Amino acid sequence: MRTRMIAVCAALVAVAVGTTGAAPRASAADAPATRYGEVQAILQRLTTVDGAPGALADIGAGGSRTVLTSGVADLATGAPVAADSRFRIGSMTKMFVATVVLQLVAEHRVDLDAPIERYLPGLVRDNGNDGRDITVRQLLQHTSGLPDYVDYLSEDSILADPLAHYSPRQLVSTALAHPRLFAPGTGWSYSNTDYVLAGLLIRAVTGHAYGQEIDRRIIKPLGLHDTSVPVDRSAIPGTHPHGYAEVTAADPVDVTAFNPSVAFASGAMISSGADMDRFLGALLQGRLLPPAELRAMQTTTPTGDASGSGYGLGLQSTPLPCGGVFWGHDGGIFGFETMSGATPDGRQVTVMVNLNPGGTAAQDADIQAAVTAALCE
Repeated sequence: MRTRMIAVCAALVAVAVGTTGAAPRASAADAPATRYGEVQAILQRLTTVDGAPGALADIGAGGSRTVLTSGVADLATGAPVAADSRFRIGSMTKMFVATVVLQLVAEHRVDLDAPIERYLPGLVRDNGNDGRDITVRQLLQHTSGLPDYVDYLSEDSILADPLAHYSPRQLVSTALAHPRLFAPGTGWSYSNTDYVLAGLLIRAVTGHAYGQEIDRRIIKPLGLHDTSVPVDRSAIPGTHPHGYAEVTAADPVDVTAFNPSVAFASGAMISSGADMDRFLGALLQGRLLPPAELRAMQTTTPTGDASGSGYGLGLQSTPLPCGGVFWGHDGGIFGFETMSGATPDGRQVTVMVNLNPGGTAAQDADIQAAVTAALCE
């Protein structure tokens, strides 16, 4: 889902690189790192100028792993951000969901160009939205024209009861109460509704919840020990920073305890930087999909973004300033904003901050800047 301090000097935890972190909103500079100095400087900017409590970058290259952090994981205690932190990954969940759907395509259990009506009969029918006209491919690529249910949910109402349960059909109904944005296949518009339906499709085809299929097909085979798909569980297991939100001008609100059912298959997952890097590396190396399905995933349509990005099937390409592109996704859910990216030659990076919504408008840009700086060094 896309949604958007005790000043204690926090120690930077690093693997393969030693340096120091910065307190949020502090002015002291971090000590220069042996490598990835530009990334470290951006993390410090995220936790000072941009206003996030803490930030992390987990970088993989050439078989080595480097973790840089800045700021704090907990405003109450001033505890530093841990290198092995788990966090909510928001819309990066879409990469996992699309991978499972494409595995089902490879198994001839799903047809990418079949209407979603075939798998979810009668579910998408209202206000010009019609599942008979929308294909599975269009759902995964956000060319369905379906309204985004997130646009019709109030942040204040969600945070008033952060442990409330939302059913996926409730989320779909919220979207279908509004007219379609365009005829399917004639435009591009990011819609979380698409991936709620993709999660329901996985259940309809396999008889199992989308999270069970992600666990069986991706998490366990890759040994992603920090990754999980919560249902109504409000806690983040293992080591994790607190997540904060600035809905008003007041101090950040701790939203760590949060029921992610409001995101469902569009953004409910939990992971770590190391696990996300491992997942993206395996995906691009063809360990999760046959060549035909991986090509389909990487066949993009322009998003209209100034960066020149293109959206495939749950996977986005973005040009790198040093040449080429990186593949990945960003994510935002209450308390956390994240982005993971990887290049075909084996470089990966995941960046996380523990503030969303809130901070400044520069937070999004600086998260992407940290990703590109890490991949270009």
